[in-house]
Amino acid sequence: MSSCSAPVLRYWPCATSEKGDTMYQTLKNLSPSQQVGALFVIVFGLLLLAGLVLFLRSMREFEDQQAAQRHRDEVDNLTQLLKTSWLLIFVFWVAWLSGDAARLVLFGLGSFFALREFLTLSPTRHSDHRSLVLAFFGVLPFQYWLVGTEHFNLFTVFIPVYVFVALPVASALANDPVHFLERNAKLQWGIMVCIYGMSHVPALMLLDFPRYDKKNAFLMLFLVLVVQTCMVTQHLVARRLIQLGKPSAAPRISQSFTWRAWWAGMAAGSLLGALLAGITPFVPGQAFALSFIACATGSLGHLVMKALKRDRGVPIWRDQGKGVTGAGGMLDRIDALCFAAPVFFHSIRWHFGI
Repeated sequence: MSSCSAPVLRYWPCATSEKGDTMYQTLKNLSPSQQVGALFVIVFGLLLLAGLVLFLRSMREFEDQQAAQRHRDEVDNLTQLLKTSWLLIFVFWVAWLSGDAARLVLFGLGSFFALREFLTLSPTRHSDHRSLVLAFFGVLPFQYWLVGTEHFNLFTVFIPVYVFVALPVASALANDPVHFLERNAKLQWGIMVCIYGMSHVPALMLLDFPRYDKKNAFLMLFLVLVVQTCMVTQHLVARRLIQLGKPSAAPRISQSFTWRAWWAGMAAGSLLGALLAGITPFVPGQAFALSFIACATGSLGHLVMKALKRDRGVPIWRDQGKGVTGAGGMLDRIDALCFAAPVFFHSIRWHFGI
């Protein structure tokens, strides 16, 4: 009988000895510093290459004015997509270089600006001020403090249990029943997405895998790469399908959402996850499945946020090239990650029993 019993096979140090994939074995055998260095050389190299291709495409000229305008719109859209990819990878790079406290501050600021952006698009009343103060200066720092101090169980239930009760009570004590349900639902939605969802990205550092010491930051990189790859692929395929006249699956929510594009994004993100299994505590099959889950929740969460934007009457979280709150369209960049992170986190906990 193999020395690798069934439970042990769930972690890569034993199971991957039977894998012949060169990239997988190479990544696994590198030290953490060498792994992150190699990955960032690859990722930044691909981003630079994509930027060069996009620059060359922007130099094309068209005699037809309509065709030229469509081309400019496409280049502008792809430029925003590339900027988002640069931002996410840069944020992870800073988080990797920073200490634990700086890492939490970084993600906490992201939550702060995202929540500010979310709430700015909905009118508030004077009676909401105490709830808003509680959300920004009570709930947000306390949630990240729970992550930093590794209060594992309280971190996962603080917002959906305790804050769920506290915020409506604070609103009720303000003695203003006008649109009470709508106002509180909006605030709780924003807290769940922008604070609870985002806080699960640094919380990946809390997961304790055998023989995976000091490598949990790779789980953060893994999540960012697979979700962003899914979103980029979905976007590019959708634009091509639109050019071919294919209808959207939800035209009143998103003109670019089609199931064919969605499945293309799912396939790209999941396959990349399987290839990157060497930097995770997963075997390739597990990495593929967890990537699939993260990509599904991230991409469909992005669609949900589009529905919220349509309800608010805005096409994007930015207006005329400027962030509506000065945050530069923060939610357009992180909404998929905010939905994917908690599902990814708790799927790992459930599967590995940690």
